[in-house]
Amino acid sequence: MDLNYSAEDEAFRDQVRAFLDAELPPDLQAKVRAHLRLTKDDYVRWHRIAARQGWAAPAWPTEYGGPGWNATQRHIWEDECARAGTPRILPFGVNMVAPVIMAFGSAEQKAYYLPRILSCADWWCQGYSEPGSGSDLASLKTTAVREGEHYIVNGQKTWTTLGQYADMIFCLVRTDATVRKQEGISFLLIDMHTPGITVRPIIMLDEEHEVNEVFFDNVKVPVQNLVGKENKGWTYAKYLLGHERTGIAAVGVSKRELAALKKLAMRQLKHGKPLLEDPLFAAKVANLEIELMALEVTVLRTIAQEDQAPGPQASLLKVRGSEIQQMLTELMLEAAGPAALPFDPAYLDGEAPHAAGGDDAAAPLAGYYFNTRKTTIYGGSNEIQKNIITQMILGL
Repeated sequence: MDLNYSAEDEAFRDQVRAFLDAELPPDLQAKVRAHLRLTKDDYVRWHRIAARQGWAAPAWPTEYGGPGWNATQRHIWEDECARAGTPRILPFGVNMVAPVIMAFGSAEQKAYYLPRILSCADWWCQGYSEPGSGSDLASLKTTAVREGEHYIVNGQKTWTTLGQYADMIFCLVRTDATVRKQEGISFLLIDMHTPGITVRPIIMLDEEHEVNEVFFDNVKVPVQNLVGKENKGWTYAKYLLGHERTGIAAVGVSKRELAALKKLAMRQLKHGKPLLEDPLFAAKVANLEIELMALEVTVLRTIAQEDQAPGPQASLLKVRGSEIQQMLTELMLEAAGPAALPFDPAYLDGEAPHAAGGDDAAAPLAGYYFNTRKTTIYGGSNEIQKNIITQMILGL
């Protein structure tokens, strides 16, 4: 494969940069680059700006309203968005449930849900993990019992990211407990406003309300909200997770954060010299940069196989991408030193113009570090991904 970008690719990059320069609101850019907390309005505002350009769903085919980009163009788009500092287009609708609906949903589901995902008319969340069913997802116990034209859903989901805002949740539910556990699971689309659903916040270590528990108490779900065939949901779940893990590599974001780390380490002094010139710290940064470059090459090799759905190689990207994100925040915290210690929620939430500790750049880093501990767990823990790599790539 040729890892150099063609003239057409570079022209496309210029087009993307011109759009971002013109349309990315400065206040959103500033919040992202400063590691401040984003609101629901921030995410929706950027999604709709990208949607007006026709670029909110880069991987979608044109028949569903996507731009029809090839894999290289999608990579360039993500790289440039990360460089500019846009909020993420949240993956739950665009990159997770939408590919499942396209591949396995009914004509009615495609006609109704896909335009609403594209326009961000609905906020989606994911109903996979359960207490006791995290890495062993197939052991899930939330049940859906068919009664006439409805399923009656009972059970609990957990770690539901931003579920407090959600209009819809895609859920794995058990529809047959008498067969092998992977063969008794179905995939349901559930309206979060249905009676019987309770959302309870889980406050994280950095005091942010990012995840939730979701309880289902005799929730009635129309049968037409079943995706594909009953008891075939495990197949759809694996298909969805392949798309999720590819995005978790987050090479563009890590490149932006590496630049931020170098900037931070240039203004921090050690023995009167910039920390970045300290041989030991400089070696750590250099090693991280090499690892990131290797990951980017692996991503480019993966997208070169653009005609194939994400396979087990997505696990490689997830493992290494999440490890690099954690290494980056560790070095950021090391560079900031005591300046990162003051915890100032008002500044993080944008309610105060400056951090109480006096160092606006360092103030968010402790929270950022703690929040990033999750990356090796979500999307299928790295331990599980290594099992997949061992079995499906190495054949051991």
